[in-house]
Amino acid sequence: MLSSIQYMCYRHKLILSSLLLCSVAFQNTFAETNLTPKDTLKLSLQQIWQQAELQNKSVKISQLKINSSLENLKDAKAERLPEINTGTKYARISNLPIYENGILNTPSYFPVLHNYFQLNTEASVVVYNGQKLKNQVKEEEVENQISSIEKDMTVSDIKFKATAYYLELERNLLFKDLVNANIHEQQKRLDQIRELFKHGVILRSDVLRAELSLSKQKMLLVEIENTIAINNQKLDVLIGLPENTFLNPSEDVKSQVDSIKLYDEYLTDAFSNAYGIRISEKETELKQLALKIVKSGNLPKVTAYAEYGYTYPQIFLYPYAGALYGLGQAGVKISYTLSSLYQNKHKVKSAEIQAEKQHLIHSNEEDALRVQVNEAYVRYNESLKRVKVSEENIHQASETYRIVYNTYFNQLALLTDLLDADTQLLQSKFDLTSAQIRAKLEYYYLMKTIGNL
Repeated sequence: MLSSIQYMCYRHKLILSSLLLCSVAFQNTFAETNLTPKDTLKLSLQQIWQQAELQNKSVKISQLKINSSLENLKDAKAERLPEINTGTKYARISNLPIYENGILNTPSYFPVLHNYFQLNTEASVVVYNGQKLKNQVKEEEVENQISSIEKDMTVSDIKFKATAYYLELERNLLFKDLVNANIHEQQKRLDQIRELFKHGVILRSDVLRAELSLSKQKMLLVEIENTIAINNQKLDVLIGLPENTFLNPSEDVKSQVDSIKLYDEYLTDAFSNAYGIRISEKETELKQLALKIVKSGNLPKVTAYAEYGYTYPQIFLYPYAGALYGLGQAGVKISYTLSSLYQNKHKVKSAEIQAEKQHLIHSNEEDALRVQVNEAYVRYNESLKRVKVSEENIHQASETYRIVYNTYFNQLALLTDLLDADTQLLQSKFDLTSAQIRAKLEYYYLMKTIGNL
């Protein structure tokens, strides 16, 4: 059996071995994560947004969709222009059999010119088709408007995502400063504790606890460094910068934008600017245009046309002649598809159902928007209150640490109490920084929800 003194010595050796291993692991890990960025850029949030809007690949894809939609619109407008056709034909014609005594008897053959040639040009334009072409042009215009809104929505989403990465990067940089300051403070405190131990005032266990606490903070610093590297790369890729570019945020997290508007005012802005609502409105307009296009199938089609052609030989009028002749004509064609009376009614009914369905979808989108705006508004105001509470907590934690610090070095408190007070103070500072960052993020989410980001 080990005596209590032997057991304490063994326990102290075990703790020292653990601290040595932690120190070696810390040094190796820190050596691996020590970043040497090629470039360092100090950018504001506005500059991050501008870079993202210019270089983000999702935004570029949205722009290509707009370009494609513009070409479709031009194509729809071109359908209203006259259609011009030209063609030529060459043929070999056989002799003409004439059955004078019936088809069962041998005919006599009338000699004809065997080479036949024709060159023809025709132009036509639709005068009336139940406004089908006009509605198709409007349909493409609405599609183009939807593509533009979708691009704006993509830009807004990318801006908010970049904001989240940017603020997260800034939060961890501030955490890094706090931890560095805490490590410096703990090192000074450890030196004081070692002095007390040399004079036999405290036990060796206090020194080991202080060293272990310092080692944990150094490991926490490594974790924060890794998180900074990950967030930095995410932001670089998102806004189209080289991955080894180190971004240094310049946003002041302490400056908050107070919610000076009421919920109803934000909701009014959302119904006017929110991207989802605007797209839903355009989708409803598209369904109405689709219904009109289907209904136009029940109406007559009026086409104005003109054509002119050269033919050889002249076999259009009798007597025939072995000569080239030209013939032109112009007029109006009117056609009506009688089968549309029974074939088109189901298409019309289906289009009416789709239009009614889209109205319900739009109404549902409005309800969802009310919920989103209310939640974003409440969460933002909640985040502002959290900042105030965190500021008060720091004052309390600072005072607690001051009291426990003085009582410990006067031998009136335990080291565990001092370490707990130090942890609470650092956590309070972390909480305040997180609350300030979250308040900014909640504000930008509110702006994104109402379509103002």
